[in-house]
Amino acid sequence: MGKYKQELLKLLSDIKNPAFMDALLYDLLTPKEYNDIVLRWQIAKKLHAGDQQRDISRKLKVAIATVTRGSRVLANKNGAFAKILRKELGISHRSERGPAQRRENQ
Repeated sequence: MGKYKQELLKLLSDIKNPAFMDALLYDLLTPKEYNDIVLRWQIAKKLHAGDQQRDISRKLKVAIATVTRGSRVLANKNGAFAKILRKELGISHRSERGPAQRRENQ
């Protein structure tokens, strides 16, 4: 599987057009799989911003176990989600902010 995985990763990393990426993901995934990925990203963003797990579960209409899984992924500060949220989106983790910044965002 390693060779096939590398081929797919290369294909995905070469795509720069969001519309084409959308079309490819639509072709590769079932609608449920695609929606699950979209929700997983929203969960990661909300957790990273400090939203409570139960609030996220209610707002996104997902099981609390789904949100908890996202929380476990974000616990790895060197993981891809955490790196993307910090670097690409400029969102610092709630625990990395000072008290004044935390109060401003509540």
